[in-house]
Amino acid sequence: MSIDGFRKDFPDQKRPQYTLTPGFGLLLHPMNPINPAFLPQQWLRISVLALFLAFSACSKSDKPEPPTNTGLPVRAIDASLLGQVRQSGVAVYNAEGIQEDMLLTLKHAGVNTIRLRVWNHPADGHCSPEEVKSLSAEIKSLGMKVWLSVHYSDTWADPGQQTKPLLWQNLSFNQLKDSVYWFTKGLVTAIQPDYIQIGNEINNGLLWPDGQAAHSVQMLEMLAEGARAVRESNATTRILIHYAGQDKAIDFLDRIKLLDYDILGLSYYPLWHGRNTDSLQMQLNSIASIVNKDVVIAETSYPFSLGWNDWTNNVIGDTSQLIPSYPPTPQGQLDFLEKIRSMITHTPKGIGFCYWGGEWISFKGSQATNGSTWENQALWDFGNKALPALDAFRP
Repeated sequence: MSIDGFRKDFPDQKRPQYTLTPGFGLLLHPMNPINPAFLPQQWLRISVLALFLAFSACSKSDKPEPPTNTGLPVRAIDASLLGQVRQSGVAVYNAEGIQEDMLLTLKHAGVNTIRLRVWNHPADGHCSPEEVKSLSAEIKSLGMKVWLSVHYSDTWADPGQQTKPLLWQNLSFNQLKDSVYWFTKGLVTAIQPDYIQIGNEINNGLLWPDGQAAHSVQMLEMLAEGARAVRESNATTRILIHYAGQDKAIDFLDRIKLLDYDILGLSYYPLWHGRNTDSLQMQLNSIASIVNKDVVIAETSYPFSLGWNDWTNNVIGDTSQLIPSYPPTPQGQLDFLEKIRSMITHTPKGIGFCYWGGEWISFKGSQATNGSTWENQALWDFGNKALPALDAFRP
């Protein structure tokens, strides 16, 4: 996806063609090889100038309402699928059974931050910079904060895959760093997020193979370029580094100890990261004392049922995947989140938590085989009514 009117191909056959997209950095035209000699810095400046022109031409949203929530500074939900849920036309309801947009239900429950993932050029356009920019403006207009999870990929990035965007595939390492810088700068300039992740669950690095954790120096250089872009674009945006789980987290953090960032985000899913919450609390305390950064549970979730609401297999479907003291019921889901809230409250410099997949209801219909793998962990039940677990986000 590109922002209409601001993608420019240079047809000069005397040099390779490049695609300049606002905020996307210097991108290689897919039909031509690259030569590092043809990287004039003014072309990069043109890309950023186009970015400013593009977004300054957009109408400004109304002034946001002042936030009214207190308590934990970060009470967040990842709502990256919100655009698709809305597009489906499915009706959703608040806890009283009154039809209400998801964002309003979340705000009324006490959620003060919405996390949105960003993909460079997603095939279906969802989670694109353009969609995220639009959602971010709406979120801010409701008085909530915006947290960007930048994957630096066209699709999912996590410990098992960190695939470069298609248009970055053939870039040299230095060009790749430049693209990280300009893409990040473009996002921050356009959206002005409150929080931004430089990568998503980067246990094993990012932008493989160049930025794999095994190439720790190169990985650090890429992360540093992203951080530099943030600092130069918005002094108030807080930088977050996201690690999945707690295993080997201290070793990873030692490798990036010179990196400029503000918050450590950790994923915690009992299925993958352990079912002993006492052990988790000790690990959180240990990590927090070593890293000396603010700490947030960046992703977590829990089922309210082991049933299903479409024909797509769910990730969680058996009691062996759960913590015994938290049954797969609406109350069990709430109790689990209350435990998460308590743990992060008692973690040194703990500032909050984020629920992942809360909006992933079975919006494609009850017979969809490509539907939700997460609807029994959503924060709306199978009738699309808000669940008691939202009480854990109270101020």
